[in-house]
Amino acid sequence: MSKQSKPTDSELNILKILWEQGPLTVREVHEKLDNTRQTGYTTTLKLMQIMTEKELVKRNESQRAHIYEAHIQQKDTQQNLVRNLLDQVFSGSTTSLVMQALSTKKASAEEIEQIRKMLDDYEGDAS
Repeated sequence: MSKQSKPTDSELNILKILWEQGPLTVREVHEKLDNTRQTGYTTTLKLMQIMTEKELVKRNESQRAHIYEAHIQQKDTQQNLVRNLLDQVFSGSTTSLVMQALSTKKASAEEIEQIRKMLDDYEGDAS
């Protein structure tokens, strides 16, 4: 994901739907968006056309209703967004980022266990 293709909040909402649901028409994406926000169909269409130009999504024009799918991977997008947040807001401090995240929203016991396992794995890889 290049700097110019960093998704906006609205684009991220569409990408989340495509990552979860797979390839969809504009109408299907719009219906899913409409459950959470009041957005006009033409706004959704225009946004997805812009996303195609930015290479965030791919459009399959082989059918009457064009099918869109995410062109960028969810994990890559998450890593780039976290890297930008880490650099811009936390001056590169992973500790500050993690501490802020944990103090902002209480982690479940399962999430804490996953974090412990990741740290154990990370320490094992570092030695």
